[in-house]
Amino acid sequence: MSAEFLKVEGLSKSFAAPRGGPPLVVFDEVNFAIGKGEFVCIIGHSGCGKSTILNILAGLDDASAGVVVMAGREIAGPSLDRGVVFQGHALMPWLTAKKNVAFAVKSRWPDADKTRIDEICQRYLDLVGLTGAEHKKPAELSGGMKQRVGIARAFAIEPKMLLLDEPFGALDALTRGVIQDELLKICAATHQTVFMITHDVDEAILLADKIMLMSNGPHARIAEIVQNTLPRNRSRHTIHKDPQYYPIRNHLIDFLVSRSKDFTDQPPEDYDPRHPPLVTPGLTTASALPETLISPRAAPRPVVVSMRN
Repeated sequence: MSAEFLKVEGLSKSFAAPRGGPPLVVFDEVNFAIGKGEFVCIIGHSGCGKSTILNILAGLDDASAGVVVMAGREIAGPSLDRGVVFQGHALMPWLTAKKNVAFAVKSRWPDADKTRIDEICQRYLDLVGLTGAEHKKPAELSGGMKQRVGIARAFAIEPKMLLLDEPFGALDALTRGVIQDELLKICAATHQTVFMITHDVDEAILLADKIMLMSNGPHARIAEIVQNTLPRNRSRHTIHKDPQYYPIRNHLIDFLVSRSKDFTDQPPEDYDPRHPPLVTPGLTTASALPETLISPRAAPRPVVVSMRN
């Protein structure tokens, strides 16, 4: 992985207030970098601007200030260099799964012949476990299968960066886990760079190399960046057995439940929004915990912290 494949500097977003009041500043002085091949999750309470940041990275929204540079070029508008998967599957209901994917592939390679397009579509549908469902329309697919088609479509255009806006939030726990596993396999195979919004602490630990924690809005900022020091070949079936797992998990939950509320009004004295602190709670505290706490036999229940202010 190389540093600063994506660089975000001084990003802010504000909206004019009604009746001539002061503008509403959703977030300001947002600064971070993502290395090529990194999987980064961002977590924060509702209203802190996570989806707005993703939309700015996608070129679907404009920042009030700041700049976003990807692969040495400033982002200005949508591009097929960035694939987006939203919370809803956003499939065209009159097209089959394969034709939904083909629509994106044709946009990426307009001169490709039918055989080549079919090969690309089939490869990515196979990758997300939809072999045999290629010719079904969205109405014939389950919610999880629809979301897989959306993921296949995003990967099929071979974007330089993948943007995921809480894509599994509406799925049941079993389906969510299966698609998480598929996503891990695809990212490992393609070395895809990913920016993902999630409200699920356990999902972030499973998927991400880094987890960015945002303070509460308005005037939200990246409070800190948690380095996931667990080995990259993580499995949701065994991840809880690693001594580093619970220190990381507890650190994230503590921020969301307690520290995020006070951060905006009372940030740490040495806090600099231009350089959010990089912390390693897994390495810092795991060795200090008793074995009975860091290696429980039972897997933890998934924690989705309420992000509503």
